[in-house]
Amino acid sequence: MERSQAKGGGPTMEGSPGKEGDPSPPDPVPPAPVSRRLPGGLGSAEALAALGAMGRRLLWLLPVYLAGRAGLSVGFVVAGVALYLGWRGRRRSKEQSLRAAGLVLGDEEAAVSATALGRSLGQSQSQLPAWVSFPDVEKAEWLNKILAQAWPFFGQYMEKLLVENIAPSIRASNTHLQTFTFSKIDMGEKPLRVIGVKVHTGLNKKQILLDLNISYAGDVQIDVEVKKFFCKAGVKGMQLHGMLRVILEPLIGNVPIVGALTMFFIRRPTLDINWTGMTNLLDIPGLSSLSDTMIMDSIASFLVLPNRLLIPLVPDLHEAAQLRSPIPRGIVRVYLMEAKDLQSKDKYIKGMIEGKSDPYAVVRVGTQVFTSKVIDENLNPKWNEMYEFIVHEVPGQELEVELFDKDPDQDDFLGRMKLDFGEVMQARVLEEWFPLQDGGRARVHLRLEWHTLMSDTSKLDQVLQWNKTLSTKPEPPSAAILVVYLDRAQELPLKKSSKEPNPMVQLSVHDVTRESKVVYNTVSPIWDDAFRFFLQDPTAEDIDIQVKDDNRQTTLGSLTIHLSRLLNADDLTLDQWFQLENSGPNSRIYMKVVMRILYLDAPEVCIKTRPCPPGQLDVIESANLGSSVDQPPRPTKASPDAEFGTESVIRIHLLEAENLIAKDNFMGGMIKGKSDPYVKVRLGGQKFRSRVIKEDLNPRWSEIYEVVVSDIPGQEVEFDLYDKDVDKDDFLGRCKIPLRQVLSSKFVDEWLPLEDVKSGRLHVKLECLPPTYSAAELEQVLIVNSLIQTPKSEELSSALLSVFLDRAADLPMRKGSKPPSPFVSLSVRGISYKTKVSSQTADPVWDEAFSFLIKKPHAESLELQVKDDGHVLGSLSLPLTQLLVAEGLVLDQWFQLNNASPTTQILMRVQLGLLVSQHSGVEAFHAVMGEDNEESSLKGSETELYIQEDGDSRSMQELRQRMPHANRSDEWSWSFLPERDRQRLLFINLELSDSPLGQLHLTVWYNMDARKLIAIIHACRNLKSSAKDIPDPYVSLILLPDKSRVTKRKTAVRKKTLNPEFNEKFEWDLTLEEAQRRKLEAYIKNSISFMSRGEPIGKVHIDLSQKDLTQGAAQWYDLKDDKASS
Repeated sequence: MERSQAKGGGPTMEGSPGKEGDPSPPDPVPPAPVSRRLPGGLGSAEALAALGAMGRRLLWLLPVYLAGRAGLSVGFVVAGVALYLGWRGRRRSKEQSLRAAGLVLGDEEAAVSATALGRSLGQSQSQLPAWVSFPDVEKAEWLNKILAQAWPFFGQYMEKLLVENIAPSIRASNTHLQTFTFSKIDMGEKPLRVIGVKVHTGLNKKQILLDLNISYAGDVQIDVEVKKFFCKAGVKGMQLHGMLRVILEPLIGNVPIVGALTMFFIRRPTLDINWTGMTNLLDIPGLSSLSDTMIMDSIASFLVLPNRLLIPLVPDLHEAAQLRSPIPRGIVRVYLMEAKDLQSKDKYIKGMIEGKSDPYAVVRVGTQVFTSKVIDENLNPKWNEMYEFIVHEVPGQELEVELFDKDPDQDDFLGRMKLDFGEVMQARVLEEWFPLQDGGRARVHLRLEWHTLMSDTSKLDQVLQWNKTLSTKPEPPSAAILVVYLDRAQELPLKKSSKEPNPMVQLSVHDVTRESKVVYNTVSPIWDDAFRFFLQDPTAEDIDIQVKDDNRQTTLGSLTIHLSRLLNADDLTLDQWFQLENSGPNSRIYMKVVMRILYLDAPEVCIKTRPCPPGQLDVIESANLGSSVDQPPRPTKASPDAEFGTESVIRIHLLEAENLIAKDNFMGGMIKGKSDPYVKVRLGGQKFRSRVIKEDLNPRWSEIYEVVVSDIPGQEVEFDLYDKDVDKDDFLGRCKIPLRQVLSSKFVDEWLPLEDVKSGRLHVKLECLPPTYSAAELEQVLIVNSLIQTPKSEELSSALLSVFLDRAADLPMRKGSKPPSPFVSLSVRGISYKTKVSSQTADPVWDEAFSFLIKKPHAESLELQVKDDGHVLGSLSLPLTQLLVAEGLVLDQWFQLNNASPTTQILMRVQLGLLVSQHSGVEAFHAVMGEDNEESSLKGSETELYIQEDGDSRSMQELRQRMPHANRSDEWSWSFLPERDRQRLLFINLELSDSPLGQLHLTVWYNMDARKLIAIIHACRNLKSSAKDIPDPYVSLILLPDKSRVTKRKTAVRKKTLNPEFNEKFEWDLTLEEAQRRKLEAYIKNSISFMSRGEPIGKVHIDLSQKDLTQGAAQWYDLKDDKASS
């Protein structure tokens, strides 16, 4: 036996050919059987594989043969090949997308790192987890671990659900599907993942609201079979991505604390499915998107707003119906008014001739969609249409407006905009021009109104009366909303064949009909549905209810409810059983019917009168109007858009931070250091960077930045903190404030917690400064700015200059009498802008607006040059003092250009708005001056008497109107006045001073933000000196009781004057409590020589404990005699 046994092999049978009596070789290789070996050494397996490959290739020719056999064109073969290639490309795209999503979900951190280093995995930014892009979204790894552990058991549940519940329902729904079965159900090994959680707090104390960013890229495999037709189909792999909102409500005082879970998608999720079997056809281009859309529609029908999935956690939950279909939060009325500057999409002769567009709009809120009418060949269409949307979730639900160009084949996209309804609810009425994303310069004009739902009829008559004044298209405005909760019915009649019916309900209000789902084979159906209707006049409308069999032919009962019954019901609600008519004797239906009145809860709403749009200009009449040789009349005024001059200035006070993280560690972290923090500030496309504070975890910056902003939704003021290092700066946290919050409240003073770090907060103040068109405020603005100015910040702006360039006329021609291609360069104090180039015209129209921040309106000018390819065609220098003396601080006219012909002019509107701070902590100057004592009143009388005696009271009265504080002698307050008026005003001020030694003009103020005591020496007047010559005065300050050099301050010397101007500011680093214990002495001295001390002229002694230092007020102080030198 040992000799007949191959090593490592089994026994060899006796009698085998070539085996008898032969010794076994040491390492025999068993020969292949003759039956499996072909001539030439080719095995049967390889031969079968080769024949199979050849057969498959020959199979490709089968369609060609069949097409020729049937006499069909080759085009059918080409179309078939194209469909196959499209199916194959779509299939590969889905598989690649599934693999990429699986890689991201498999290891989020590795995917994020790879993307940051160059997107090595191939995923885009949008595929990354939400916690990467949104700091308020948190990771939920603990929840993903629970899902991974429970996923196999979820698969068991799904298998049981599909086999025991879903399959019988499908078989019962149609006789052709009686052999329908699930042949394979495998939920795979990749579970659903939650890649981000956002918790909304403070909205409602009786609920917990979560937004789960879910992503499923699974290897699920579900196969179905209809044995009767030998049909197999299925799914192998699926992706589902979306934001799922979960509401834990109501919160109760017993276990399990939460009464129910409500889940829904606020917006439709994205879906991608890999089909198998017969459903492979659904991957053909065209059918693929159609099939996915149909499936998404079915998902939306029960899990996308307004539909919700309710999971009760306690028995007999009374609020189940309200939780499943709650009363809407409100109604938003959207007025689609017009659009501007749309892109031209209609081109002819391969783009050589550019046409226009035929725009229409699609207005969408979740599953609610409206489409506007088409405006033919217009890039500035006007629709003037109104739509009403039901809003369920705020924040969360968004308005989306998409514009398209109507074409015979495929409509071209023109742009879109989105707006969260939270902004509309806060503003109540919002009317704006919204820029369109991906639409170039295009904008759409919308008016949105938030209508509150009232549960009483107190405002119904007012609403009905108001709606009569509105003329809206395509539908008239609604006055109320009706919500019908359809619960159940009892003892419905049987069919004529004595079979149980499949009842459904049709509900109709006016010409709108809704249908419930069908409940099969029962006379006591439970629908548990909700329906909503808009009512135009609830006093005169009815709701008609028909209970029918599912074929819609047999009526099982009917009911009509006059809605006027609800107007007299408590809470405008009927919650009861209703007896059905034309039905069985005991047939009844249970419903809850709720009405709510739509009320615009806002102040009196008025639409601002808008200037004429470009092309509809005010014109001067011509005596020869109608003559064929007349030139078209030119406008007399500029025609800016409605948004012109509506900008505001946001003043950002970056104050301090606390409890920052220490990033500077030494010796491997054994010695902990501090940080060198600085801040990056971003708003409206502008960026600022603070100075670095060395080694301080509680730094103070006290810096101020200014930004010109428009009220465009979605903007935020962002603060990013970093630790300055030699190599890469370390991140210390970030925070942000919505710009809309600052614009609405006008002032924000908050400590903002830093996000994405363990500790730290930032103290900022933000103030909105809308322009004020009154020159009387200029003095106050300049004083306040000088007080709050910080050493490390730029000089604060006192005004906003808005310039609208309309057009020019009669520009000079180029050499050779060719028209120029002009543009305009504008500049103020080194800040410059340029308009677009108007091609080859001597009468260009620019229609552009610009804004400048102005530091000193009395000393700055607007410089303007009209240029053509580097050559100046004309220039203009406009001193802003001309605006200060103009009515309303506005000039709207034609301006003559310098260095050009007499007829070369430019039309523009220039307006100046002063930036008056209402939250600076500085007392208004005019308020202080209004509280003068009797002596001040007497001085005012003397002023009036002097003017009357002069004999030119009208001129001085105008002067006082322009300069209300006539007792100021600051040069910057007078610089824009005529020389004669300046001399007279100076003479009046000198006459008002009755102090024998003169007076000192001084401001003392404590800056709470900077924690500094500030003194501003403005000026002196009517000084008296014992010297024969006119003195060279200066002011010396001492902060008592400390007379050291640390507290001493001194102004510059003014030469040969009794009325010196200083305007110098001095600071001391003191706490408010310490400053109130001090005394300030100001010595006015005459500078005699470099080596000697100054000769005393007088002094002022101020006890700071007797002054309110938090209110900075400029005041004239009488000088006292003091012979002592300090």
